[in-house]
Amino acid sequence: MDWKLELVSVPVSDVDRSKAFYTEQVGFVADHDHQVSDEVRFVQLTPPGSACSIALGTGMPQGEPGSVRGLQIVVADVAAARDELAGRGVGVSEVQDFPWGKFVFFDDPDGNTWALQQLPEWK
Repeated sequence: MDWKLELVSVPVSDVDRSKAFYTEQVGFVADHDHQVSDEVRFVQLTPPGSACSIALGTGMPQGEPGSVRGLQIVVADVAAARDELAGRGVGVSEVQDFPWGKFVFFDDPDGNTWALQQLPEWK
């Protein structure tokens, strides 16, 4: 049986600000934005090419805004991805090279942390 992680909740303090950050600056696709009731809003955003999305919203059980650490996206070219994010105004780290890959790090407006990883060529 396959087990597929397809949705990760990211707690934020301002859904509209975070949706704009992830779509306009980071480049995620806005899949859903539904006001379910006066208390519940569900927003689903997906990185291009990813099978896993993130959920933002109100009235859903979540942690404290900014409490998610270490979300990671794998990219083919981390330097190009860094340049793209920097060009859109995202505060990104320099490329860091480790034996397990090259990384770039950034935070969303609430302080949830992200890493972009370019996998090494294993021999």
